[in-house]
Amino acid sequence: MHADNLSTWIHDHVFDESSHAAERSTLAVTWITAAMMVVEIITGWWYNSMALLADGWHMSSHAVALGLSATAYAAARRYARDPRFAFGTWKIEVLGGFASAIFLLGVAALMVVGSVDRILKPEPIHYQEAIIVAIVGLIVNIVCAKILGHSHDHRDHVHHEHGHHDHGHDHQHDLNLKSAYIHVIADAATSVLAIIALLGGWIYGWSWLDPVMGIVGATLVAAWA
Repeated sequence: MHADNLSTWIHDHVFDESSHAAERSTLAVTWITAAMMVVEIITGWWYNSMALLADGWHMSSHAVALGLSATAYAAARRYARDPRFAFGTWKIEVLGGFASAIFLLGVAALMVVGSVDRILKPEPIHYQEAIIVAIVGLIVNIVCAKILGHSHDHRDHVHHEHGHHDHGHDHQHDLNLKSAYIHVIADAATSVLAIIALLGGWIYGWSWLDPVMGIVGATLVAAWA
């Protein structure tokens, strides 16, 4: 009986220095996002702002998505030399991204229901306090984007210095980092929407703008998913 030797087809997928940096950055951004998410959800409920609450729930969905990205990096590192992953561990990252997309769609549906209910049953909103929290949330998102952007630049520099040529495997790792970056940018966009809605209600008395922006935020969440 003839036995084929598969050793020539199996190779290691080294979890290099730049991947470690991306993992650390993604994990740090996950914790920062989760902390801000708790603040926005609590204050959004306390100040009766649907836009701020929607932004908080949006951040919660992205905290989960970022956590999945960090977990994918950890799994990729752990199984980097496992022969069962002969074509790379990037499949774990793709599955993580798919799971986060499903979660985002669920959150978007809940945001729409809550916003419509607030349109039908309006409540007084503490605009000034809510605006301050929304601005802090935007600043946090910008900081997180800077962290992930620095990690991406570091990755490109390391691969350039080492003459990295495994473009297929590298591209899949970049997808994971890019996904985390997109989540943070989407959070920043919904923070801007929340600020616009709160300013409109505070300055012009457009109380309807707050729940409407909640629906717009939900649409944005679904689109990014």
